[in-house]
Amino acid sequence: MTGRRRAALAIWLVGLALCIWQVTQARFIADLSSFLPAAPTAEQRLLVDQLRDGALSRVVLLGIEGANAPTRARISLALAEALRRDPRFTAVANGAASGFERERGLLLDHRYALSAAVTPQRFTVEGLRAAIGETLDLLASPAGMAMKSLVPRDPTGELLAIVERLRPREGPRMEGGVWVSPDGDRALLVARTRASGSDTDAQSLAVAAIEGAFAAAAQGATARLAMTGPGVFSVRARALIEHDVERLAALSTLIVASVLLLVYRSPVALVLGLVPVACGALAGIATVSLGFGAVHGITLGFGTTLIGEAVDYSIYLFVQSERSGRAGDDGWIAGFWPTIRLGVLTSIAGFSALLFSGLPGLAQLGLYSISGLAVAALVTRFVLPALLPASFRIRDVSPLGTRVAWVAARAARFRWVAAALAGASVVVLATHRGPLWDPELSRLNPISADDRALDRELRAALGASDARNMIAVSGATAEAALESAEQVGSQLDQLVAGGALGGYESPARFLPSAAAQRERLASLPDADALRLRLRAALEGTALRADKLEPFVADVQRARSSALLTREQLAGSALGAALEGLLFRDSSGRWTALVGLTPAPGKPLDSGAVRSAAAASGAAGAVFLDLKAEIDHLYAGYFERALVASAIGLALIVALLFATLRSARRVARVMAPLAVAVLAIAACHALMGTRLSLLHLVGLLLVVAIGSNYALFFDRMAEHVDDSAPRTLASLAIANLTTVASFGVLSLSSIPVLQSIGSTVAAGAFLTLLLAAIQFPRGEHQRAHHHRHGKPG
Repeated sequence: MTGRRRAALAIWLVGLALCIWQVTQARFIADLSSFLPAAPTAEQRLLVDQLRDGALSRVVLLGIEGANAPTRARISLALAEALRRDPRFTAVANGAASGFERERGLLLDHRYALSAAVTPQRFTVEGLRAAIGETLDLLASPAGMAMKSLVPRDPTGELLAIVERLRPREGPRMEGGVWVSPDGDRALLVARTRASGSDTDAQSLAVAAIEGAFAAAAQGATARLAMTGPGVFSVRARALIEHDVERLAALSTLIVASVLLLVYRSPVALVLGLVPVACGALAGIATVSLGFGAVHGITLGFGTTLIGEAVDYSIYLFVQSERSGRAGDDGWIAGFWPTIRLGVLTSIAGFSALLFSGLPGLAQLGLYSISGLAVAALVTRFVLPALLPASFRIRDVSPLGTRVAWVAARAARFRWVAAALAGASVVVLATHRGPLWDPELSRLNPISADDRALDRELRAALGASDARNMIAVSGATAEAALESAEQVGSQLDQLVAGGALGGYESPARFLPSAAAQRERLASLPDADALRLRLRAALEGTALRADKLEPFVADVQRARSSALLTREQLAGSALGAALEGLLFRDSSGRWTALVGLTPAPGKPLDSGAVRSAAAASGAAGAVFLDLKAEIDHLYAGYFERALVASAIGLALIVALLFATLRSARRVARVMAPLAVAVLAIAACHALMGTRLSLLHLVGLLLVVAIGSNYALFFDRMAEHVDDSAPRTLASLAIANLTTVASFGVLSLSSIPVLQSIGSTVAAGAFLTLLLAAIQFPRGEHQRAHHHRHGKPG
């Protein structure tokens, strides 16, 4: 072994060890926010931040089904109690009064600052008489027993008013002391996780904790747990991706290995041939982990495609080497490596478009592809020959190349078919230009339609925000943002009262602005005035004024108490809710979000909401339809990705011109690639498939893989020698493994992977066919005759 090869092996081993170490440290994610822009505008950044880390991303909706109503209620109470003790959750609500036990003292102490019912009118004789009368009426009902001990301190029912205000306006009905669905067949709960929805590892632990607590609470019962929410979907998406990746990678590897074993008839050749693939995959994951801090599950799924392309390099090495020489000898390096190197460079040029798309998810795929293919090619060139045993040989497969040449020679008679196919494809694409590209990000979502339907059902039953519509207001301080949220809320109250809006969730419900708190506390009378009004208000009732001295004392204490602050809410369920709805961005400004709930059975009247936001006078109030905004954002960056792809194509052409130095040869290489891309896109259009970002990635892969085929045919046209049969055989075997591996990927249940697989499998085969058709017929015949000892 030469010193150069020993150095190559040493570098390879060190690099391999570093890659393995980095992969073991990598963090894997599955949220689709990775396919949102990396550097959006301030308004777009708000949308992206909410999808990743906002309050709505932390909500988990639970439904208990099966068994009977009393059993479901019992399980609901036990499950809620268990989750409240778990530090992974900041709040758990199921309608039971105990849901506010941890906040009961805080709410009671600051009830006059928190209650929107506290006005000067409420503490007049008439206001006191009405409020106390409602409390006495409540005491006569079954639900009033829990309030009896509070009457001496809170006869006006402020604590109950606050609790009711914190509940969704169109909240679920109660049965057995817990929330239930409208049809009574589900007990309902809402949990809020401490971790954001994009922290998939933490969300996975939270989901496991819920399932474990439910199993313990439902022991011996036939009840079932239904669970949805952004974090739950993130966990399920990652599990689905991991399962599909493992299954498809195993199947793809098995098929490719079987094909190669059949061709090589050598287990040693099979194992060695997969070394570049494994090295490329490890390098790709390690590079993405270093570059982005996390590896998306879709990138892992994309890694299975590397099997189909990276294995081509070892096939070229083994099959194209001289039959009488050693694989990887100087003859192969001089004769074939320049062509392979140019193919790798064209692939890198094409995938560089993804690096500059502005979308982190696509940039990951681009970086993975570039690093993986480059490493696979370098390992094939410098490492694999050094690993081969001195006696290494594979069986002669040039007869396969001879047969391929015979078929291609006859197919070349129909070269006009390529031009006709290109023309027909252009016509199809021109007539389907409008609906060709899919502008909706949700089409990439691997979560099933049934799970999404369940999420809508639980949100509707709980009266929860659908996580789609909200109003955002901002201010230089948290106080200014809260005041703006209150201004918006005053207008939304009118919509709720008129039935145009089901309800809304504002941070001002959890923490009123300092101005609102001062106004409420200023409504409280002094002790003497309050005692006089109480005596007048209680005339004719069984309640005596002297029994309410604790109430008088609390009112006086509230008059002189400090205002409630964000710091006092920290660590409570109220603080957790507030944290997601009131936050400071990277520029230092504060944003308050007001989540909107449509009226039951009606779509949200966005026009009325926009008018209410404008009428509020709140500075910078913006109505946001998250789905529409994200789809608009996605469409804009999709166009950018298309432009970047066009630039990548231009780079490929420039690279070919610089290397081949012939317009004729460049056209010969690019023609089959262009026709194949047009034809595959046209087929998708005819089948009604709307192309997504991942179809674009698939088309780039068609160019990357097909460029190798076209370059080898160009080489055969320019260098007439006896290597043509071996070259054709290597291309046929490489194409078979590529089509097989990508064909397996097309079976994925994940839309993203299915799109890539179906696009590349068909595109790779078509590219080889088109490249063969345009190859000069005489050269095919020469390759065929050479095998049989006939003159060319």
